[in-house]
Amino acid sequence: MPELYRVKREITEVGRRMYARGMVAANDGNISVRLGGGLFAVTAAGVSKGFLGPDDVVVIDESGRKIEGGSKPTSEAKLHLFAYSRRPDVGAVCHAHPPFATAFAVSGRALPPDILPEIILAVGGGIPLTPYATPSTEELARSIEEHLGGADAFLLANHGVLTLGADLTQAYHRLETVEHYAKIAWLALSLGGATPLPEGELDRLWCISKGLAPDCREPGRGGEDNSPV
Repeated sequence: MPELYRVKREITEVGRRMYARGMVAANDGNISVRLGGGLFAVTAAGVSKGFLGPDDVVVIDESGRKIEGGSKPTSEAKLHLFAYSRRPDVGAVCHAHPPFATAFAVSGRALPPDILPEIILAVGGGIPLTPYATPSTEELARSIEEHLGGADAFLLANHGVLTLGADLTQAYHRLETVEHYAKIAWLALSLGGATPLPEGELDRLWCISKGLAPDCREPGRGGEDNSPV
């Protein structure tokens, strides 16, 4: 199955990058890719992302039932499958524990939404801090539900970071971006705090991130909605 072989190679490469950048330790983290036909490739449970091989990627269906592979799927498969079920545009999901972003998550402190244009351009709808829920449970999956329609990156309270993408490259790049942003925010706080972007700039950046004119109006931010139907 050439497509599955390619996906397995991509997942193992992203796992190595996550491990090399210190976003996971030991057996932390999990990665998945939508294969189509109601099937998904996910990392196996209990395997270091820095030492993944093709046999450490398992195929499951929409219910989480293993279809192919000798290992047990990640215990966080419910979280990934929930995101896929609500977002048909999502083609890949990454979950990790990058230190700076996770420090915000465990302190119950959301990342500031208005200090760096690049973060809005990269993830569009901001990075919500979701309520705490026990890992590997249905409750954890549903903890992202409130923000799932408008966000592609999440701080999971007392847990870590979840990112979504149209493909695995985008999902992983968003993970890198969130951690880089968290580090900048942390350093800015140590210097006394960051200077917010000018008034109205969030609206403009949101429009640009969606490929719209800079003077469009995001529904819910106020003003007339001039975005295309």
